[in-house]
Amino acid sequence: MKTEPSAILLISCPDQQGIVCAVTDFLLRHKGNVIDLEQHTDTEEAVFFMRVEWELGGFDLPRDQIRENFSQIADRHQMKYELHFSDYRPRMAIFVSKFSHCIHDLLARWHADEYNADIPLIISNHPDLEPLAKMYGIDYVLIEVDPSNKAEQEAQTLALLQEHHIDLIVLARYMQILSDDFCAHFPNQIINIHHSFLPAFVGAKPYHSAHRRGVKIVGATSHYVTSDLDEGPIIEQEVMRVSHKDSVESLIRKGRDLEKIVLARAVWAHLQNKVLAYKNRTVVFN
Repeated sequence: MKTEPSAILLISCPDQQGIVCAVTDFLLRHKGNVIDLEQHTDTEEAVFFMRVEWELGGFDLPRDQIRENFSQIADRHQMKYELHFSDYRPRMAIFVSKFSHCIHDLLARWHADEYNADIPLIISNHPDLEPLAKMYGIDYVLIEVDPSNKAEQEAQTLALLQEHHIDLIVLARYMQILSDDFCAHFPNQIINIHHSFLPAFVGAKPYHSAHRRGVKIVGATSHYVTSDLDEGPIIEQEVMRVSHKDSVESLIRKGRDLEKIVLARAVWAHLQNKVLAYKNRTVVFN
């Protein structure tokens, strides 16, 4: 059954009386039928968060007039808001190095139509995964990273992203650090995945270090990328208990399973317009 398109508002503002009433009254006056509404108040920060979704069928405002008409309410309540449409297919670029588990999982889900998105581009600093991109009919661009001309490489990458009109970047175990300038071009539009041993076990072999310490859990964290390395707003996390019986290889296998599912959940939540970033935290609506 075909789903009719809907509109979504993500709202944050100072907590005050009458916000829900103001938003729903706006929708009622324009014959909008609400199909989902969630709200949350951060009592410590005194900030109100809301996600409301309504059917566009029967709504008497054209899409290009919704923002202008809603801005009067937003200004009155000091709202920051995002307007999205369910039938828009964001354009997603995947960055990858040599590890293949996350990109295999993402592409399989995309091929199975789990993600309402287009993937026109895969960028890598190694040639290893080009056959995978060809299998899915996706352009694979090799941009080798050299510390001596990193600014030029990032400029080339940004030009490619602009050419392909990219809305979202997913770092599927891309083993390079993005500059502050690069991140500033895509605020809350770059999603990363890493193991959850940070900051205790840093470096290239965290599972080996964790095994030596006899850890009892492994985990994964997916977050938006900011200028602070691995410290952006967290979208999704998961853990799994392990024991002294687990070898390094077993920890790696279990850790990679978690990385795949956590990244998949984070990407799905973002594409469903269910994530609202505030300061260095997120509200992830159900």
